[in-house]
Amino acid sequence: MKYQLGRYQKRGFWLQGILCSLALVCGWGTEMSSAAAAETVTIRLGPFQQSVAIADLETFAKTGKLPSSLELFSSILTPQVRKLLTRRLQVDPAFADKFFEQLHQNPAGKQFLSSLAAAIPGSNIASLQAAFNLALRQAKGLTFLGFLQAYPQENIVVDASEAISLAVKFNPDYWQSQVFGVLLEQELSSASNSVPWQSTFNPAATGKQNVQEQTLVFQDQQRNRTIPVDIYWSRGHSQDPLVVISHGFASNRKFFSYLASHLASHGLTVATIEHPDSNLTAINQTTNAASLAKLLPASEFINRPKDISFLLNQLAKLNTKPGLLQEKLNTNKVTVIGHSLGGYTALALVGGEVDLQQLRQFCKNSLSFAVAPGDWLQCAAASLPGQKIKLQDPRVKSAIAINPLVGDLFGKNGLTHITRPVLIVTATEDSLTPALKHQILPFSQLRGEKYLLSAIGATHLSISDPKYQGNDTNTIIKERRGEETKALRQLLQGVSLAFIKQLTPQAKFYQQFLTPAYAQTFSTSQLPLGLVSQLPANLKPWLKLVNQ
Repeated sequence: MKYQLGRYQKRGFWLQGILCSLALVCGWGTEMSSAAAAETVTIRLGPFQQSVAIADLETFAKTGKLPSSLELFSSILTPQVRKLLTRRLQVDPAFADKFFEQLHQNPAGKQFLSSLAAAIPGSNIASLQAAFNLALRQAKGLTFLGFLQAYPQENIVVDASEAISLAVKFNPDYWQSQVFGVLLEQELSSASNSVPWQSTFNPAATGKQNVQEQTLVFQDQQRNRTIPVDIYWSRGHSQDPLVVISHGFASNRKFFSYLASHLASHGLTVATIEHPDSNLTAINQTTNAASLAKLLPASEFINRPKDISFLLNQLAKLNTKPGLLQEKLNTNKVTVIGHSLGGYTALALVGGEVDLQQLRQFCKNSLSFAVAPGDWLQCAAASLPGQKIKLQDPRVKSAIAINPLVGDLFGKNGLTHITRPVLIVTATEDSLTPALKHQILPFSQLRGEKYLLSAIGATHLSISDPKYQGNDTNTIIKERRGEETKALRQLLQGVSLAFIKQLTPQAKFYQQFLTPAYAQTFSTSQLPLGLVSQLPANLKPWLKLVNQ
């Protein structure tokens, strides 16, 4: 039964969400055999439904002009939706036949297919597989229209509420990362040393030093910011690097308590900082904010690195004063560890140059309902003045960026300015800051000493302290946490210590723990883990193709 469009237009945003949700696997298709092509898609929302001819959608996607049958949808079929219709997922032809099989075996893939089946009433695994397999054979890549045309039915019915839910949960960059993750898992496994790693010392084990903790609060009068910080220390060497940990968006300084305690047990002094305006308290106060600017002020992209520079100034003074922390705060040799938005903070401090011009271009032309939450979040910085921003602090000698929010913040060349050591940690099922765009492509741009720790199947919060009581229990995407990702946190402890120790006379001894062989000792079939200093050569051409 058809209903007048006027009643449906009140729900117009639903249609855009539906189109985006169907395009979330990177917009599928083109030039399919007419014999295999579906002809219409019927959108269903409760008792309402509306049919759209796929051929008319194809005309709109190719020309940008709306056929007469779609003119009433003009307020919904925007240029952004057109891009979604034509956006392609590039899949290596040699891998295409295994795409659905890998998708069906992957836990997140099963979740996606289950949601997709619910969004297309009457579909089943066989019909979805048939559509995928046929659409994937297209030389120009998988697109939204190709999937529709390949679906083995003349009319496709889409449940709007299920489709909207699907669109919120998944995004194109996430699925690009899924495809790359399968390939990366194979390469990391083959890159591991065939000779088992052996050592009488394991940097992932708790150190022998007794850890002390103290909370300090500093007031930056010039910027009107209150900066709380927890200091973890033991009987370390006064010349060892100081470690500063920067939390992510909507988090706090307790997020990495286990890592701070671990590093301190090995003699390092660690300061876990809390950033006002992007911590858990600030976000809870703006939960119902009507705009991104209110949720995350643009100034926070500048203030966060400046918070750490301010902290180093204060700790330098404290280091000279009598007390428990005297000569334990080496602010001239610092490693910054950051998660998510804190990862951006760490990369900016170690030399990354923010490219506001490219960021604005992305936010103006490419931002859509279907992109990852991290891509929306970065656009909060687009209103900052100027073209480039440099926030490097020369005291920061190395950085560990864990699931960093990168995206378009540094443009195509901003990270090439980093010449100091960087360790990037990525999780292939991170739907908030998808691995390919936010970590793996950025890793390929780094020019100095670098390492990539990859967790196949881990999510954005897999590395958080199991005792951390933030708001991450209410996230849209199910996170892999707790006991099932314990091996990842243990590896992070060992590799982080070894990486930081590269700034000390013990560098040569700790170098053995920055190897694929060491990482492989923590890897399991449920959670494959790997560590490399360069991307495998046969993945680089594929990565270049995706980047284009």
